[in-house]
Amino acid sequence: MTNTKIKQWAKYKEKKYRDADQKFLIEGEHLLQEAHTAGLIECILVEQGKNIPYEQYPVYYVTREILKKLTDSVSGSWVMAVCHFPEQQALTSDKIIILDGVQDPGNLGTILRTALSFSYQTILLSKNSVDVYNEKVIRSTQGALFHLNIIRTELLTAIEELKEKGYKIYGTSLHEAIPLSQVHPKKRHALIMGNEGKGVREEILCQTDQNVYIEMDTFESLNVAVAAAICMYTFKNK
Repeated sequence: MTNTKIKQWAKYKEKKYRDADQKFLIEGEHLLQEAHTAGLIECILVEQGKNIPYEQYPVYYVTREILKKLTDSVSGSWVMAVCHFPEQQALTSDKIIILDGVQDPGNLGTILRTALSFSYQTILLSKNSVDVYNEKVIRSTQGALFHLNIIRTELLTAIEELKEKGYKIYGTSLHEAIPLSQVHPKKRHALIMGNEGKGVREEILCQTDQNVYIEMDTFESLNVAVAAAICMYTFKNK
């Protein structure tokens, strides 16, 4: 294996290089298994002296120092993989999550993991949301990322297209909204969650069919990942 390969893989720690090559890095046995199930693995990097059961892929045996160069985490994982971006799919799911300006990698990862758990198969991301292939996002999804249809797009245009296809659009807001407990969601719907500090943009809220809020006793707002989980669970059980 050449230093050229190592240098190229190291570049995938930055979004511009991931986007250019349509590739990203993962680490750890669990993520490796999830990426294998999703058919995304291009090659595997294994610490010298270790064994891996995935003989169908090119395997490179490398030093611990090389593995450390390829990750920003402190997990000390002995196995990594180079994966290719999944193919973007058509909008076929009945339930969609729309994320408007979510910036924190942990929040995005948790929302994606929760979305898969509650059968929200398609995620629409605003162009100013954090990159889904950010290392922290990937780790926090625990592999859920690989099984979702994630589309980064212009939200106003996407919402208009969803309405034309018969989706009902629900926004989350503290103003001009009804309590979450009173919502009776349509089978085909999209739920919008907003930025950690500013919420959903006003121009987006103006395009919704109905806006909802979570009834609380004390604080006025919740962490966006927590709020998304509550909304998805409530919608699922209506």
